[in-house]
Amino acid sequence: MTTDETVALFSKYVITSYARSPVVVVRGEGSFLWDADGRRYLDLFPGWGSGVLGHCHPAVVSAIRAQAGKLLHVPNTFYSEPQGLLAQLLSERSFGGQCFFCNSGAEAVEGAIKLARAATPAGRFKVVSLLGSFHGRTLAAMTATGQPQYHRGFEPLPPGFSYIPLNDLAALERAVDEETAAVMVEPIQGEGGINIASEEFMRAARGVTRERGALLIVDEVTTGMGRTGDFFAYQHYGIEPDVMTLAKGLGGGVAIGAMVARAEVAAALKPGMHASTFGGNALACAAGVAAVQTIEKEGLLERARKLGSYTVDWLTSLARELSGLIVDVRGRGLMVGMELSRPGADIVRECLRRGLLINCTHERVLRLYPALTVSQEVLDQGLDILAGVLRDADQPK
Repeated sequence: MTTDETVALFSKYVITSYARSPVVVVRGEGSFLWDADGRRYLDLFPGWGSGVLGHCHPAVVSAIRAQAGKLLHVPNTFYSEPQGLLAQLLSERSFGGQCFFCNSGAEAVEGAIKLARAATPAGRFKVVSLLGSFHGRTLAAMTATGQPQYHRGFEPLPPGFSYIPLNDLAALERAVDEETAAVMVEPIQGEGGINIASEEFMRAARGVTRERGALLIVDEVTTGMGRTGDFFAYQHYGIEPDVMTLAKGLGGGVAIGAMVARAEVAAALKPGMHASTFGGNALACAAGVAAVQTIEKEGLLERARKLGSYTVDWLTSLARELSGLIVDVRGRGLMVGMELSRPGADIVRECLRRGLLINCTHERVLRLYPALTVSQEVLDQGLDILAGVLRDADQPK
């Protein structure tokens, strides 16, 4: 099909819940995508953060092919080897918890909210989250999201949710009371603009929840699977949560989500209390096993740390040159944001025109989430294109 034919198909049959660029993607490999017209794009924001291994990593493709010939899915009334193996890999690389598998980050967050209420005493039902947070599009996850623009049109929202500023210790102390079931934190707010939780705040969140009988939920949907240079971002802080949510990079490009909880907390979910028909299906779990193994085999944690530092330094140098346009550069590992002095949508569009894919969030924060497998040469190509667009944008009109 041509680009026009595919766009027409979508116009007639697909709900317009996305603002789409007029590009029909037909193939991906590593850090590159190709469209229906044969044009190649360098992708520094693969899969909105899910592409930690880039597009179609050979190990993941091989695992999917092998699993597809044996078993795609069976009900969770039976056991399957890939689900057990993936649970073991995640548990051993985190805090020794037990896993519940689902299909997305929002589902993982919904499960964590239900678990928090089930695992804490009667009367505890409140969830404290952060202003600027993003936890998903389902109703409870959306309500936990501390950004009013995501709430509009869906009121009334479920009760029991409140929000505090990131890194505000006094607000944290005030917010956690005898009705609080959990505090939910993203170590780095991605949709919120690459805002990084301080070590002091994360340690305080761990301390106050433990002291007052609430749970600490760490949302690692974006930051997990090596994105920040450790397997999970909470590991930068020297703490352990009670519950962790995962998705995006977990399946190496295949849809899967997970909730990991300490065993004594997980025990609150009895048979019949929570479920997901396709959660933990054999195909997605086989992909997840391959993703975890590939991160370790290829040394991608160290690679994320090294190239992440390089990217921040590179962009910080550019910010000194373009100080009137670039306000700040921040990030950890290969999760990098560049705040502009004006809206960045035109920057994203011009990068697309020049064959580079990036993202803008919070109107003024450009986001780069390169694949952990990206080469230095390819990364430099992308940064050079971005710099050219920014320099042109900084010229007087």
